[in-house]
Amino acid sequence: MDDDEFRSFVAARLPGLQRAAYLLCGDVHQAEDLVSITIGSVLRQWRRIRGMDRPDAYVRKILVNAFIDERRRPWRRERPAADPPDRTEHHDRDVVEHLAVRELLAQLPPRARAVLVLRFLDDLSVEETAAALNLNPGTVKSHTARGLSRLRALLAADASEVTP
Repeated sequence: MDDDEFRSFVAARLPGLQRAAYLLCGDVHQAEDLVSITIGSVLRQWRRIRGMDRPDAYVRKILVNAFIDERRRPWRRERPAADPPDRTEHHDRDVVEHLAVRELLAQLPPRARAVLVLRFLDDLSVEETAAALNLNPGTVKSHTARGLSRLRALLAADASEVTP
């Protein structure tokens, strides 16, 4: 590979590539990334590109394809918030509560757990829960009552262990 020929080719086209990349994406940092991706692709294909009649058109096509590919990436759809929410104490408390609920539900029999999840987390009615689980509405009511009673007992036991 002729390194000097490649360097002079890139150096001559770099300002135009940077300008085009900026106009495509509107962000200086993303434009630098696009140019870097383009130059890497040109380097990998240099033997073929240097023999082309119109290498500039091919390089522009590489740049545009790199822009399109980057736009398809999932992290490009994320938008930073101007004022991120305060998640320290509130978030930590939510995580602890979530884990505690999961641990308590895991101690219930499977059917009672399913009834409570459908009734209170998915907000289904007694009839909808009965239809989903192929149970009678009366059975759903009794599983709900027993499951809630068991959860209260487990919570009381946890509270007594924590409190001296």
